[in-house]
Amino acid sequence: MTTQPHDHIVKSYDEERQRLLGEILRMGEMAAAQLEAALDVIERRDDNAAARIVANDDAIDTLEKSISHDVMTLALRGPMARDLREILAALRVSSDIERIGDYAANAAKRSVALNQAPPLPLTRGLAVLGEIAARQLRAVLAAYRDNDAEAAQRVREADAELDALYTGLFRELLTYMMEDARAITPCTHLLFIAKNIERIGDHATNIAENIWFLVHGEDSLPPREKRDDTNTVA
Repeated sequence: MTTQPHDHIVKSYDEERQRLLGEILRMGEMAAAQLEAALDVIERRDDNAAARIVANDDAIDTLEKSISHDVMTLALRGPMARDLREILAALRVSSDIERIGDYAANAAKRSVALNQAPPLPLTRGLAVLGEIAARQLRAVLAAYRDNDAEAAQRVREADAELDALYTGLFRELLTYMMEDARAITPCTHLLFIAKNIERIGDHATNIAENIWFLVHGEDSLPPREKRDDTNTVA
């Protein structure tokens, strides 16, 4: 049977879509590795490793620009409604991943300043916060890979746990600062790092919401709980 030109176009388009998915997942893996490496250097107080993490953020930025170019190429191929959702979701997801890479790099950068002070006993709470954020990020990337809106929704719901832990750590750090003036500077750095990690969780939630949009279109998202009470701390 003779292959029609339309078949070649469809095959080429599908190949481009798969390549784009692979690029976004690779970018997500790089961001997850950045976060895990940043948590490790905070624990080990390793300035040299922290500097490498900050430098590696350029690779994520470069990949996001490449993905944006590929998305625009697909958009010019005359996609249908479902394809348009894929294109819009790809742009949003890659942007969220790029911001996650930035926050991981910021955490590593802060760790260098943190290392100028003696170790604090509160870094374990920060490690737990980071572990949960990294787990959420990897889970939402898997949901994006599998086009799984239900798995994405579970990640979205789990953000309440991250918010609650962040609020608890925030209060603990404030208490520590009030009890010992010498702890104000290192605790301030820890607060900024904790906020970076909490924002990573927010971006994982954004990705989850875009997976829902990709699968369900404009159907309303289920309500979710928020437990970040730091804006109300007296």
